[in-house]
Amino acid sequence: MTDQATSRNFAGFEQPLTTPSNGHRVNFRFIDWIWNVRGSVPLEPLQSSDEAFNRLDPLFREYGTSHERTGDTLTFSKKDQPAQDKMSVFDAGVLKIEQGVAGAALHYRLSSRALLFCFCLPLLFLFFAQATIAIGEYRKPAMEAAEKAKAAKKKEPVVRELHPLDTFLGAPAPEAPKKDGAAKREDKQHSPKSAYVFAAMFAALYVIGRILEQWLVQRLFRKALQGG
Repeated sequence: MTDQATSRNFAGFEQPLTTPSNGHRVNFRFIDWIWNVRGSVPLEPLQSSDEAFNRLDPLFREYGTSHERTGDTLTFSKKDQPAQDKMSVFDAGVLKIEQGVAGAALHYRLSSRALLFCFCLPLLFLFFAQATIAIGEYRKPAMEAAEKAKAAKKKEPVVRELHPLDTFLGAPAPEAPKKDGAAKREDKQHSPKSAYVFAAMFAALYVIGRILEQWLVQRLFRKALQGG
């Protein structure tokens, strides 16, 4: 293979990709926020990298989780992780301790296929909605022509007349029968309402999950670093 991909290099917190056609590096940082969660947690004063990673170690001892530490960087991946895993929503990631002006801090980037799935589903249902509208518009002339042909075959309704004796006695005149084609029929078969409902539901699920998971994992790391 001539492609040189470094999108799985979590240590640099970047995802460059070199293509053989032009040799330019494409950075997915502008869109990978969709399925990646980034953040940082400050370490306690005088807390070393070894002590910090030792406190975080139990989080990566769960079933289906494999991890590797190199210096101040820890990378992990998960496969068939159980729901009891506090980080089960994430499939891979990197944790890196860096020194800053305010002191050492743990920086992390975690990727989640579940977040990507929830982000793509609303787009899929919106596509279904537009396809349904397009099919309905395409079939509308044929349906209208069939309705007109069906109405033309039907005979005009017969209006019953009252007997003169009934009229003399004050009986009410019979109502004229309603025509079958008087009310416009709604094409429920090609309605996009259901697709719009599912798109809104999964969009709300993504927004809530994206915000909630970012807050939960930051609280999880902070609690572990503090020895809670």
